[in-house]
Amino acid sequence: MATFAKPENALKRAEELINVGQKQDALQALHDLITSKRHRAWQKTLERIMFKYIELCVDMRRGRYAKDGLIQYRIVCQQVNVTSLEEVIKHFMHLSTERAEMARSQAQALEEALDVDDLEADKRPEDLMLSYVSGEKGKDRSDRELVTPWFKFLWETYRTVLEILRNNSKLEALYAMTAHRAFQFCKQYKRTTEFRRLCEIIRNHLANLNKYRDQRDRPDLSAPESLQLYLDTRFEQLKIATELELWQVCMFNEAFRSVEDIHGLMCMVKKTPKPSLMVVYYAKLTEIFWVSGSHLYHAYAWFKLFSLQKSFNKNLNQKDLQLIASSVVLAALSVSPYDSTRGASHLELEHEKERNLRMANLIGFIIDPKLESREVLSRSSLLAELATKGVMSCVNQEVKDLYNLLEHEFLPLDLASKVQPLLTKISKLGGKLSSASSVPEVHLSQYIPALEKLATLRLLQQVSHVYQTMKIESLSKMIPFFDFLTVEKISVNAVKNGFIAMKVDHMKGVVLFGNSGLESDGMRDHLMIFAESLNKARGMIFPPSKKESKLGEMLPGLAEVVEKEHKRLLARKSIIEKRKEEQERQLLEMEREEEAKRLKLQKITEEAEQRRLASEFEQRKNQRILREIEERELEEAQALLQEADKRGKKKGKKPLIEGEKVTKQSLMELALSEQLRERQEMEKKLQKLAKTMDYLERAKREEASPLIEAAFQHRLVEERMLHEHEQQQEIELSRQGHDGDLQEKNRLSRMLNHKIQFQEMVVNRRRAEYDRLRADREERLNQILHQRRQEREYQRKIIFYVRMEEERLRRLHEEEEARKREEAERRRKEEAERKVKLDEIAEKQRQRERELEEKERIRRESLLGRSTDGLSRSSDLPGGSRPIEPAAVAPAAAAAAATAAPAPTPGKYVPRFRRGAETAVQAPPPAQAPPPAQAPPPHDSWRSGGSGSSSGARPTWSSTRGLRTSER
Repeated sequence: MATFAKPENALKRAEELINVGQKQDALQALHDLITSKRHRAWQKTLERIMFKYIELCVDMRRGRYAKDGLIQYRIVCQQVNVTSLEEVIKHFMHLSTERAEMARSQAQALEEALDVDDLEADKRPEDLMLSYVSGEKGKDRSDRELVTPWFKFLWETYRTVLEILRNNSKLEALYAMTAHRAFQFCKQYKRTTEFRRLCEIIRNHLANLNKYRDQRDRPDLSAPESLQLYLDTRFEQLKIATELELWQVCMFNEAFRSVEDIHGLMCMVKKTPKPSLMVVYYAKLTEIFWVSGSHLYHAYAWFKLFSLQKSFNKNLNQKDLQLIASSVVLAALSVSPYDSTRGASHLELEHEKERNLRMANLIGFIIDPKLESREVLSRSSLLAELATKGVMSCVNQEVKDLYNLLEHEFLPLDLASKVQPLLTKISKLGGKLSSASSVPEVHLSQYIPALEKLATLRLLQQVSHVYQTMKIESLSKMIPFFDFLTVEKISVNAVKNGFIAMKVDHMKGVVLFGNSGLESDGMRDHLMIFAESLNKARGMIFPPSKKESKLGEMLPGLAEVVEKEHKRLLARKSIIEKRKEEQERQLLEMEREEEAKRLKLQKITEEAEQRRLASEFEQRKNQRILREIEERELEEAQALLQEADKRGKKKGKKPLIEGEKVTKQSLMELALSEQLRERQEMEKKLQKLAKTMDYLERAKREEASPLIEAAFQHRLVEERMLHEHEQQQEIELSRQGHDGDLQEKNRLSRMLNHKIQFQEMVVNRRRAEYDRLRADREERLNQILHQRRQEREYQRKIIFYVRMEEERLRRLHEEEEARKREEAERRRKEEAERKVKLDEIAEKQRQRERELEEKERIRRESLLGRSTDGLSRSSDLPGGSRPIEPAAVAPAAAAAAATAAPAPTPGKYVPRFRRGAETAVQAPPPAQAPPPAQAPPPHDSWRSGGSGSSSGARPTWSSTRGLRTSER
């Protein structure tokens, strides 16, 4: 591993290696520098090194080296200069894309070039043999040799960049741009497999982002900018998925998973995107649901799209609105009018329910999982909602007429003839939308097959209500859309799902409508009505006897047996369901285990293969390195030998080796011995030269010593004379300056008196000004102190008054509270005394009621005993005369008992709920008494009061309520 003191040295060394054609060594040198821990501080030189490093990685297609280098460079400049990392990554993608396009252009040019020697011959013999052996065309071979490696490297570049930028909040825009470019790469070259992998990579990045929320520099999805970038990426993913037509199986296709990603992102941040993005979302949903065959959810998606366009698109014109509304209505009509899950197994129903819940959530409908989705989202509910939301008022007239014919009109013979011209006109409608950019084009002709099928079903349904038998030729003439074979297939599905009841008799050439079997609904209703009529006639002819039957004795046991049998059946059903679920779970577990074993074995095989390839690669690499080392040593030895030979020829010596076989070891030994000999000779020469120089230097110094001493003495004399001269000059200048100062003093001394007078005048004036200002200041301070003293006195008075007022209000409040407490205590005592009195009165009343009930019970028993004796005596009367029924005796007895009952005492307290009862006791009996009923138990006072007994001692609840209302 090479070490460099400065990064510039590594860059210089790499350029030198590149110039001599050793790109691998240059790449390794730069890689060692970038991964070294000595250079972890960012500087501009590192950016230039990264540019050169990326260029080498792209030239040599070393994606692993590029990834390692970018990861290390991200660590260096993450917190210092993240813009540099962005520039390096952009340069990396630009170079990869440029080289891939260049390879593609070269392949095309190679394919288009005229590559023949003989213009009269079609192909060369070797080309023919190669084409026969390989089975490939020229373009396929050129693509495989030139284009495919660069496309693989470009795909690896996108994956590397996305992996590096996946959790970097400072480079979110670059992450989104890279994802968009990767999507465009998959779209341009139809790379569906890579597109699925790309979607899975982005999906995993988002999942890890939510899983590890404590990461440093993690993007914040709650920020509007970050959320918009992620949503734009997901919508671009959805567009590319629909353009690549990745919807083979609806629940597992990439377009459907892209829609789920967008919905999950919206649920995660709990924020609705812009209406323009939602329009794109629902527009793509319409395509996905239509291709997957989910026509109901396709219609709901169109309805959501219509609502968004009508609410938020201000530029929407009337024509475009009619086209969108017509698409909504036709999509709703295209939904099958019957439920196709009838007769499905429990597992299929559960899968269908889960699928419907997921798709309902995607289009914005929240459904309770306990309910069936078809109870909430159905064709009938959608059509009703379209009528209430005003969609029908925006559609074309042809669509409106078609809707009325198929849903409201009853025309079994003319339905197809009236629907066909409307469908012809509707198929010509559609086109591009000028004011709805997110929905570029609407094709109403795609609904024609579904509408023809619906018209056929409606015709068969209406004909089955009118006819019982019809010839096949007549029915075929009535349905011009399909031949009879297709009509038969449509009718089979309709009969299977219970939409119509019909049979086809090909032997007789007729169609039989209606089901004549015992399992049909009509026959079941007729039999039930017939059984009820027979039962009523039997009851009229043979009225039930009044004797007690044994059914009453058998009923309790029968109910218990029925309950036990019901529980046993429920338990058996639950056991069967559990066994089915357990069997299905075991099957799923076995499949999962087999899949896990297969994946594990595949993984082990792949790992072994990877280890084998890695070991082989490492062996080849080591062998190559050893071979290069040996070659380099041999070259160095040869160079040393040649140099030694040249020196020997110059000196007249003979060659070192003549006529012998030269080996690497001998060359190395000869070169080393020659170097050692030359080094020893050079050392001897240097020692001799050093001794000669030492003698020469010593002689020079001995001759120069007296000359240096004489020059030093002469210099001392000159400097002493110069010092004395300069000292005399300084003394003379000082004397002249002193004389001038004395003359200036004498000249100014005559102005001294004037100066003193002026000074005293200025000082006096300033002292008077100071005294005046000090007096003004003291007066102003006294005024301020007096004012503040008055303010403090006023504040003290205000505070004292407020405190006294608060004290007075507090005393008033306490007195009021004490008075309220005394009043409440007095009321509580009075209420307690009144409650005690009421309890005593109620107890007396209950005692009286018990006595009355006991008397009533004794009286009823005596009356029942007499009626039984009278019946036994009436059986002996002549002429079969009938005895008097108890129902006729009961009113008289009740009236007698009411008359015998004592009237309430005037001075006695009677509760309000009993005042109506006393009035009801005194009322006269009705003209016709109700049938006798069993006497209620003594403790059930409400039931006895509300029953139709003939005693009349207790009123009903409704009568008591009426009396109380009248009293009020």
